[in-house]
Amino acid sequence: MNWSTALPLLVLGSSLIPGLMIFFLSEEHVVARTALNLASALLKIVLIGGMFWGMLHGYHYESRLPLLPGLDLVLRAEPLSMLFVLLSAGLWLVTTVYAIGYLEESPYRSRFFGFFSLCVTATVGIALAGNLMTFLVFYELLTLCTYPLIVHRGTEVARRAGRIYLTYTIAGGALLLLSSVWLYTLAGTLEFTARGFLSGLDTSLHPTLMLIFALLIAGLGVKAALLPLHGWLPLAMVAPAPVSALLHAVAVVKAGAFGIVRVVYDVYGIEFATGLGVTLPLTILAAATIIYGSLRALFQDELKRRLAFSTVSQVSYIVLGIAVAGPVATIGGLIHLVHQGVQKITLFFCAGNLAETLGIHKISEMNGVGWRMPWTMSAFTIGAFGMIGAPPLAGFFSKWYLGRGALDAGQDWVILILAGSSILNAAYFLPILYIAWFKKPPDSWPAERTFGRQETAWALLLPPLVTALMTLVLGLLASAPFGLLEWARLIVNRGLAQ
Repeated sequence: MNWSTALPLLVLGSSLIPGLMIFFLSEEHVVARTALNLASALLKIVLIGGMFWGMLHGYHYESRLPLLPGLDLVLRAEPLSMLFVLLSAGLWLVTTVYAIGYLEESPYRSRFFGFFSLCVTATVGIALAGNLMTFLVFYELLTLCTYPLIVHRGTEVARRAGRIYLTYTIAGGALLLLSSVWLYTLAGTLEFTARGFLSGLDTSLHPTLMLIFALLIAGLGVKAALLPLHGWLPLAMVAPAPVSALLHAVAVVKAGAFGIVRVVYDVYGIEFATGLGVTLPLTILAAATIIYGSLRALFQDELKRRLAFSTVSQVSYIVLGIAVAGPVATIGGLIHLVHQGVQKITLFFCAGNLAETLGIHKISEMNGVGWRMPWTMSAFTIGAFGMIGAPPLAGFFSKWYLGRGALDAGQDWVILILAGSSILNAAYFLPILYIAWFKKPPDSWPAERTFGRQETAWALLLPPLVTALMTLVLGLLASAPFGLLEWARLIVNRGLAQ
């Protein structure tokens, strides 16, 4: 084994091994647990950075391990996988810092951080998967690792949310397994390939391939929270704020959306999928989810539930960009994979700060909170305007490229969806900002904790400030030669998988 074959395994192991070690630490080993968490998160970024540098300089990184006869477990670095890996690793680091502060006095921290690390391991495996079977293995591992985090509080509400999550995701995984096996029997391979590996099959199989496509989207649509498979997501908001951030920005919903990108481009191929007529129904489904999620968000008083329905809407922008089936729209979808993650994690960090510092869980309790927690609410404001699509923040560029791409592809009606969604985004975010900054604060907060001169603990405040700054920088540098847009163009021009 040389460096090129070892590096993908090292990237995976940098969170897997520390995660397994953390399980064996007692609750009192705070320093050791914190050191393992931070060291592994930093090591993963260093390893991924090295792999990214090597990929840009022409090195090929691929690990293959025998899994089944004719099917290997494949981990491969290529531009699309590196986009997701870098997002996951970067946001994992800030989420780890946040979780350390958030769970400072909570029980069962070793169990939490053990599964937390395994979740990131599974997400990195999904990102680096070189074929559909490898993707499926890590996709199911992600389901098993996130369940203990959702039920972490141990309440009946948490257990119910966990049961519903498992029901949805195991059913989705079963559909994904069925469709993968079916595809293998038809094509003899599940290897992700630029422009897909199915276009050469006999035309008599096209109706079957259309059915399999529907099964794949149904299986992946559970985690991507596509309508009507989204029901688990708002219920899972009972989990601690770091888990909500993980579900919405780093791991679960992104895994579903990323899987749909793989299926459309690297399994079917965008030209073949368009020829089969399966992309238009997917576009309509994504558009319906965008509007539905925004409408439901409008009527939620609980802050995390409003953010959850916002996620249902916003993640479908990624699917919309892919399904519109044009290069510009695809760029919009790919950059939104990053933009939505950074913006949404900012909002969940802030929601967690309000709950942990002042006991605020509902929007109706947020009158004047901007004056009590100005840094937290400044970060929230940037994240909210990013979600609305206000220039020059990151979200503006997502919507701009999605709109331009829809016009280029001759699907003008998508502009109405984007415009309507932006209006709805403003309708459910701006009232929060208004009452937070312009209403008179109450005489007392529901459950206030003091942190000296600071508005809250530094470990809770630093992460949202960093991600809010990232929202601004991603927008300002979007068109720079080394910016995210250039990377997305590279991915599209190379036909996604290598």
